[in-house]
Amino acid sequence: MGTLILVRHSITAASAAGRNLGRRTDPPLAHAGVALAGRLGDALVAELSELPHDEVRLLTSPARRCRQTTEAIGAAVGVPAEAVEVEPGLLEIDYGAWDGLTADECRARDPELRAAWEADPYATRCPNGESGADVASRSATVFDPVESWLAEDRARCAIVVAHNHVNRLRLCALFRWPMREYRDRLSQDPGGYSLIGFGGATPVIRRVNAAPG
Repeated sequence: MGTLILVRHSITAASAAGRNLGRRTDPPLAHAGVALAGRLGDALVAELSELPHDEVRLLTSPARRCRQTTEAIGAAVGVPAEAVEVEPGLLEIDYGAWDGLTADECRARDPELRAAWEADPYATRCPNGESGADVASRSATVFDPVESWLAEDRARCAIVVAHNHVNRLRLCALFRWPMREYRDRLSQDPGGYSLIGFGGATPVIRRVNAAPG
C-alpha cells in the first residue's frame, strides 16, 4: 500500500491561545513551533525508515505556518524546496467574521449561528465564511488524485501538510463517520500526523494524530 502521511502545521501564537486561525491571516510559527517542526521532521524520517518509499511527494497549503513546517520536514526527509507542491485547495477553513476570535467570543457575537455551527459544522457556514462541506469539497481536489497515485504502487509516499479542519474532515471521510461529527470525533494537535495506507479495498489507517518525538 502507498502511504499518506497527513500532518497538521506546527504551533503558532494563535493556536497556542485557542483563537480561530483560518485563511484570512497568515502568521509565522511561534518559537516553540519552529522547534516542534524540527522534531516532526525527525519523526517522519523514522516513519519513512519503516516504509517502502521509492517515491516521496511533499505537498503543502500555501499558508506560511504550513510552508515553514514543510521546510523542516523537507530538510529532514530529503525533498528539496523546488520539489514541494503548494496546493491552495489545502488552505484552512475561512472563519469569516469569526477569524481571530475564541469560541466564547464567537458565542457572544453570534449565539444562534454558533450553536448551529457547533451542532453541525459540516453543513453550517461561518458568518461570511465557509462550512466544513466547502472545505472538504475543495481539499478533495488535492486528496483524491494523490490517494489514487498512492494506491497504484506500495513504494509511494505522500506527505501532506495542512490544517486542523482540513485534516479532520479528510480523516472523518476515510473513517466513513458522519461528516457533521468531524470536530467531535477527531483531534489534530499542532505537529500531529496520521498514517493511512491506500491500495486495498479500503484505506488502512495506521496512526491518528501521532505526536512527534
